[in-house]
Amino acid sequence: MGKPKALKEWASVVKALEDGTQIFIMRKGGIVEETKDFQVESNDFFLYPTYEHQRKELLKEGYRGVIDESLVGWSAEDTHVTISSYARMIEDIEISDQEQLNKLIPFHIWTENFTEERLKWKRKNPLHIMLLRVYKWVQPLHIPIEQAYIGCKSWIQLEAIIPDDSSLVPVLGEEEFAAQVAEIKRTLAK
Repeated sequence: MGKPKALKEWASVVKALEDGTQIFIMRKGGIVEETKDFQVESNDFFLYPTYEHQRKELLKEGYRGVIDESLVGWSAEDTHVTISSYARMIEDIEISDQEQLNKLIPFHIWTENFTEERLKWKRKNPLHIMLLRVYKWVQPLHIPIEQAYIGCKSWIQLEAIIPDDSSLVPVLGEEEFAAQVAEIKRTLAK
């Protein structure tokens, strides 16, 4: 696999992706994105869990406990990170209006307030809804945290040697995943 890309995402959202609770993430760009706007740099990437900026009030009530779970054993002093999943982007849907975004409420763990704020931030830019086929590693990877991974950027280049992808298992079966994608697209088309 060489030196693959990783996309940084809240650990609680990574967990929701890994257990099939949701199949997409939303992006408008990190605070210090080089281009100032979010770009899809790779269609295949690791999900790099982040912990610092997770906020319970931005998740629907039933999912707030996931943040506490994700913080068990985590410390800002950690020298290694555990990466347990890999994603393949199936489609990048751009959304520019609140009505379209509201249609997606049943399909994710975030609050309506949070998604609304994401859409309003940098108003002229669309919100990227990245539909992801997620795979879990049979053995999670424990890799050193490099200085280059730190900071508010979406994409990072992993420096670690990564095993081949034969030990990846899809989170959802092909049919179930296809059905969820179809349901999201049907909902957006209404």
